[in-house]
Amino acid sequence: MRNKSKVVLRAYLFGVLFLLLLWQLTATLVQLPIIPEPLLVFERLEKIFADKIAVHAAYSLWRIFAGILLAVLVGYPLGIIMGYFSKADRYLAPLVYLTYPIPKIALLPILMLLAGIGELSKIIMIFLIVVFQIVVALRDGIRAIPAETYYPLYSLGARFRQVFRYILVPATLPNFITAIRVAMATAVSVLFFTETFGTQYGMGYFIMDAWLRVNYLEMYAGIVILSLMGLFLFGLLDILEARLCRWQMK
Repeated sequence: MRNKSKVVLRAYLFGVLFLLLLWQLTATLVQLPIIPEPLLVFERLEKIFADKIAVHAAYSLWRIFAGILLAVLVGYPLGIIMGYFSKADRYLAPLVYLTYPIPKIALLPILMLLAGIGELSKIIMIFLIVVFQIVVALRDGIRAIPAETYYPLYSLGARFRQVFRYILVPATLPNFITAIRVAMATAVSVLFFTETFGTQYGMGYFIMDAWLRVNYLEMYAGIVILSLMGLFLFGLLDILEARLCRWQMK
């Protein structure tokens, strides 16, 4: 396990170094203020992180975690119900199919009118992006379980609680984590857009404010923090997957 962790860490470091090298090469070739050198950006980041960026990053992380938690609380049981009970799926699937393809960003004006321009509308937007991914992934994961898998528990008189604990949870856990991972990038991107409306806190607000002030060093510093936030969230999911889905890790 330790050897595998070292390999993963080396892969992360290689990716970071490659991007920094590409960034430096582009800045050297272009020689424009719009693309500053990485060293200048990191120097500026060190100076303003505690006073300026930290609070914006905290707000963005809070919105992401709150939206994902709400999506899990709603989407997980709904996906289990749709996957296990065919009658429930028959009635709920058309509702999911009709609402899932709608671009969630198109609902932002409606959310702002109904929930205001504060925290709630941003959290609901994250929720809407993630919840459908969870529902569909869990539903399809359960439907892919062979019927023979249930027979031993059925023969022992198991109830749904036992089936849920010993079959449904282990079988759908990889799909569940993958669904959150796939939705995470979209959620962060949409959050950046929503944070440019009706708020003075968040990485989206910070980056756009720096751009409007033509402060490219701070703009890139915000982009770096946003990228590191994504790295942190994806790394956290990888750790959870490694601990909870050891049987499928190679």
